[in-house]
Amino acid sequence: MLLRVLFARAFRLLPGAAPRRPVPIPVPPPVPSAASPPSLLSRLPFVRFLSLRRPAGLAAMAVRRARAGPCMALALGLALLEPPLEEQRRARAVCGRIQTVFVGKNKAQKDPLSSLRWQGFKLEDYLIGQPLGKGCNAAVYEAAIPSSPHHQESTESSALPVSEQEPADKCQQQAAFPLAIKMMWNISADSSSEAILRNMHRELIPATRTALAGEYGAVFHHREHVLGRKRLRPHPNIIQVIRAFTSSVPLLPGALTDYPDVLPVSLNPRGIGRSHTLFLVMKNYPCTLCQYLRDNSPDSRLSTMMILQLLEGVDHLVRHRIAHRDLKSDNILVEFDSAGCPRLVITDFGCCLADDSIGLRLPFTSIDMDRGGNSSLMPPEVTTASAGPGMVIDYSKADAWAVGAIAYEILGLPNPFYSCGDSFLESRSYREEELPSLPNGVPCEVKQVIRMLLQRDPNKRLSARVAANVLHLSLWGESILASEALKPDQMTAWLLCQSAATLLMDGLVDKSRVETKMKMCFLANLDFEDLWTAVFLLLAWRNQSG
Repeated sequence: MLLRVLFARAFRLLPGAAPRRPVPIPVPPPVPSAASPPSLLSRLPFVRFLSLRRPAGLAAMAVRRARAGPCMALALGLALLEPPLEEQRRARAVCGRIQTVFVGKNKAQKDPLSSLRWQGFKLEDYLIGQPLGKGCNAAVYEAAIPSSPHHQESTESSALPVSEQEPADKCQQQAAFPLAIKMMWNISADSSSEAILRNMHRELIPATRTALAGEYGAVFHHREHVLGRKRLRPHPNIIQVIRAFTSSVPLLPGALTDYPDVLPVSLNPRGIGRSHTLFLVMKNYPCTLCQYLRDNSPDSRLSTMMILQLLEGVDHLVRHRIAHRDLKSDNILVEFDSAGCPRLVITDFGCCLADDSIGLRLPFTSIDMDRGGNSSLMPPEVTTASAGPGMVIDYSKADAWAVGAIAYEILGLPNPFYSCGDSFLESRSYREEELPSLPNGVPCEVKQVIRMLLQRDPNKRLSARVAANVLHLSLWGESILASEALKPDQMTAWLLCQSAATLLMDGLVDKSRVETKMKMCFLANLDFEDLWTAVFLLLAWRNQSG
C-alpha cells in the first residue's frame, strides 16, 4: 500500500502531492447534451453488428439473455464498460502519464560496438567467420572486430582473414564472433554508394542514427530525404543495424558453392552481380525462431510470452506506419535472457512497406506491383486484392495476421498455411472454421487471440495492440480480472502498482529480463480505449469457456 501511495504521489494524483508547476491533464472533448457519448463497445470490430441504439446497449441484451449466474455476472461486467465520464477522464489522465514515463524508459538495446565508436565503418575492420545463413537476396556471416594483438597481426596479413576451424562449443563460437555481417546481393543497382543505398533503403529501416556515419559522417541527416530513409525508433523486439556501409564484393567462405551466380565477374566469370554492394552489421544471435522450435517445446506460458513479443514488435512497426510484409520464423531471431527466457527479434526488412507518402495503404494499380515477401503468409486482403485504378491494399493488420499463423509453430503445431503433405490452407480461400484446433493446454484467451488474428476480414481482426493487451492481462492481470465489478478506478490503481513494480524490477534486477521489457512495452503504449477493449474481450471469452 505504501508503494502504491508513493507512486501515486509521483504522478500527482493524490491531494497530498502538490505539483511544483501546473501539469496539463488531457481532458476528452465535451459531449453535447443532446447525444449520448460514443460507446466503447461500438469500437470493437466484431460487435458493430449488435444494436447499441438503446441506452443500455449490449449490457441490457446480456441481462435479458442471462440464464445463469455466470451470464448475469458477465452482463453486469459489460454494463460497467460504459464508465462515468469523470472516471474515464481520470483513467485517460493516468494512462497518459504512465505512458510518458515508460516511453522514456524504452531505450535502445546495448550496442556491441559502443566502445568502438569510430570503428566498423569499412569491411577491412572485420574478421569474417563462417556463414550463418543465406536468403533470396543476401548472405550472413559471423564477424568480429579484432582487438587483441593476435587479431591485429591477422588483419595485417590478410584483408579478410577467415576462421577455418569451428569450435565445438557454439557458445564459444558466438563469443568469438559477437557480430553478424549481412552482404546484400547487388544485381540491379549501379556500383556507386548513393545508388546502392537508394536501391536498398528498406534494409536501413532498423539502422541506428550512427550506422551510416562512415558513408556520410556527421552530415548524413541532411541527406536522408534524398535516400528516402524512414527512421524507426529502437524496440527490444526489432533488430538494430549498428553499421551500414558499401564496399567491393569479397570472396567469402562458401560463396562459389552457395551463391556463385550473384558474384561479380571478377570473382566468377559467369556471375551477374555488381562489383560493389551494401553490408549491414548486427548483433550475432544464437539462432532463428525456426531453429529454436526444432529443438525446444516451450510451455504454454513461455509460448504466450513469445507470441506477445511478436505482437509488440508488430505494433511498434504499425505505430511508425511500417509493414514488414515478410514475417516468418526464419526472419525472427532468438536470444536468451539471464533466466533463459527467449527474446524474439524481428529482422530482414527488405520487403517492408515504409513510405510516409502512402503510409500503410499501398495503391495497387498494377498486378506487377510488389505485395511483399512470403506469399504463404500474406493475409487474405493482400492475396485476393484486385489491381486497378483507385485500388488500395491496406497493410495495417497484415503483419498481425502473420503472427497468428506463426503462433501455431510456437505452440508446437505445423503452420496451417505451409504445405505439409496434403493438409494445408491457402490464405486466398480458407475459412475460419477450417483452422486446426490448438492444443488443450493452451489458455482459452490465447486460443481466442489467435483465432481473432486469423479472421479473414481485417475489420473483424484484432489489431496487434489490442491482441498484445489481452495477452499482457492474461499473463499479469489475474488479480484485477478476478474482480466481480471492475471499474476504471480499480484498473487505474492496478496500473500504478504494475508501474511501480516494473520500475523497481528495471532498477534492481537484470535490465535484460524479457518479462520486464514486455511490461515496459505495455505501459509505454497505454491507451484507455484499447485497454478497456482488451478487458471486455477477456471477460467475454472467459465467460464463454466457463
